[in-house]
Formats: sequence, C-alpha cells, structure tokens
Amino acid sequence: MDWTWISTLFLGLATAGCLYALTAAWLAGRLARRLAPRLPAGTPHPSVTVLKPLCGLEPNLFENLSTVCTQAYAGPVQVVFGVQNAADPAIAVVQRLRAAHPDLRIDLVVDARQHGSNRKVSNLVNMAGAIAHDVVVLADSDMVVAPDYLDRLVAELARPGVAGVTCLYHGVPAHRGVWAQLSGLAIDTQFLPNVLVGTALGLAEPCFGSTIAFRTADLARIGGFERIRDDLADDYALGAALRETGGVVAIPNFTIGHTCVDVSLAELWRHETRWNRTIRNVDPAGYAGSFVTHAFPLALIGALVPGAGVLGLAVAAFALACRIALCLRVERAFGLVPHAYWLLPVRDLLSFAGFAWCFVSGAVTWKGHDYRVVADGTLIPEPGLAQETGAPTT
Repeated sequence: MDWTWISTLFLGLATAGCLYALTAAWLAGRLARRLAPRLPAGTPHPSVTVLKPLCGLEPNLFENLSTVCTQAYAGPVQVVFGVQNAADPAIAVVQRLRAAHPDLRIDLVVDARQHGSNRKVSNLVNMAGAIAHDVVVLADSDMVVAPDYLDRLVAELARPGVAGVTCLYHGVPAHRGVWAQLSGLAIDTQFLPNVLVGTALGLAEPCFGSTIAFRTADLARIGGFERIRDDLADDYALGAALRETGGVVAIPNFTIGHTCVDVSLAELWRHETRWNRTIRNVDPAGYAGSFVTHAFPLALIGALVPGAGVLGLAVAAFALACRIALCLRVERAFGLVPHAYWLLPVRDLLSFAGFAWCFVSGAVTWKGHDYRVVADGTLIPEPGLAQETGAPTT
C-alpha cells in the first residue's frame, strides 16, 4: 500500500504550521511596538475598585496579591477580596495584606451563597455589593502585575469606543520544577501566538480572566455578574456582554504574569484540559482549525510514515526551529525571562495530546470540583456535588 499521500498531507500541514509560527512572531513584535495610550497630564484619575476572588492558599498568593496593592496610581483605589468559606486560609493572607498596606482600602467579603454552577462567578456576585468606585478591574488571584498596571488599564479604557479592557499574559513558573516550566511554555508559545493571530485576522474577540476592566455603570447595564453564573467561559461571556453596550474590548500592548504552579503531570493535564474545553466551547471551529498550529507533532507523524524519507525529518527539524524562533521573539517583544528551550519538543507533544483528548472528553475539574460541560458551555456539576448555601459573614 502506498502511504506517500499520508506523509505528504501531514508534512504539508506541518509546513503551514511553521508559517503560522513565523507570522505570530512578527505580530508579537508589532504589538509590542504599538504606542500605549496615557492619560493626559493633569487629567483626574477615576476611582478604581479591584476585585480579587480567592479560593484556597495558592502558591505565592501573598506575593501575587501584593503587586496589586502597590500600584503607582494617582486616583483612589479599593481592593475587594472575596471567599466563600469562613475557614478559607486565604483570609489570613488578606489580613497580612491589610497589615502591610494600612493606607490602602482593603475589603474582605466572606459569603457562602451559591448563585449558579460557576463558583468563581458566585463569589463575584457576592462581592459586587462592596464595589465603591467608578471603574472595576477584575483579575484572577494568580496574576503578577507591574506598578503602572492600573494607570495603563484606565488609559486604555478612556479611549473612545472602548467598553472594556483585557490583558494578554505570560507564564511565570512558581518553582523550578519541569511541570511549572511546561505550563509557562504553553502560555508563551501557544496561547499568546494564537491570540495574536486570531485578533489580527478578526477571527477572535477574546476576553481573559487575567484582567477585565470596565465601568461600574456598564456592569449594571449588562445585568451584573448574575448573567454569567453558569458559564464555564465566564471571562469570554463577560466580554461579549460588554460589547453589547456598544464598545470594544481592547487589548493593550503589554502582558502581565500568570503564576504557573503545577507540580505533577496530572495537575498540568487537569488545568490544561479545562482551558482546552473552554476554548472549544467558545469557538469550536477555531479550536478545530488550530490543529494546523501543532507543526512539530504533525511533522513527526509525517516523518514516521513509511517512505517519508529524509524530507520528513527535515520538516520536523524546521518545525522545531520555527517554534524556538517564536519563543525567542515573544520573550524579546514582552521582556520575558528566557525559557528552557529543550523542553519545547515535550511541550508540543503534550499540547497535541491535550488538543486531541478534548474531542472525546467533556469533563473538567476546577478548584477541586468536577463538572460536565454541555454543548453551550454551561457547567453541570457532577452527581453528588453538593451546592453550598448560606448567609454572608464579614
């Protein structure tokens, strides 16, 4: 049997993936060179409330949250932390932050009420009553930001026609372990390039949990956080709701850090499965089309087909070289710490396996709870998962 056509097909797809990687590298440089908006000198800075939903004692939690408590911002700032369990160890971290930053308004909401299947959004619904300012910045607890973070977000939000602002992010391994490094590589060499290409071609309208900034009045206009209480892709759903107000969700020309804490293959697999399932539910056609971006695994498949010859190995080597070039360009464009490049082949093979697995599995694990994801992206708790109810505490 002649297998040549199979080898030709996979090597052709891998070559297309190489061109994709080089295009993404060019787009990374273009975004980084774009001039960032700034508030004019003397312009009053609007007051800002930062929402940080918490759940458990994550690695580096105090250090991560401290970065938002040390902002060089000229306007009033309030930081609201929220938990759903009065015994949550994250409360002690909030108390440490209060002691370390006595001049900053830090509020804590402890409220066990559950408003839907998405526990993070239920936390946000409970926290919303504490919002005191004109602009809301919602950000995940594992983000690391620079001192000018709020200033740059508010300047972007002040541009005409902008209803919200979201941020690209890069990986920051919390330790030197291989799994945390692989997690960071996935963000920097797959997530970032895919967003850059998708937005440049008009194929994606993303909104990320890393940061979503918007006006408090617009939160009321879209019906509050209750609107997205059952969505797995709550950040994407919030962005779509903000666009309905008549503006765009802008992406500034900088990245913030996402702390990568994985300590095992199982942990890495679980959270990447949730990410993949989220992307597939938000954009099933785009997720399927991302098949071509896995250039190195596709080239290896083509090279292993009988009769592929030296050409297959050459394409695989070229694919790996393009992946390294992309990684280097992203690092330079956004000022990132260099990666361990020898991990790239492992990263690419693992990513391809995760990509394929999400076509046969609809289960995700999130913050220790198991869910099934239905076709419209709604989270369905697995049987036996109790729904928490209760009254708020302070």
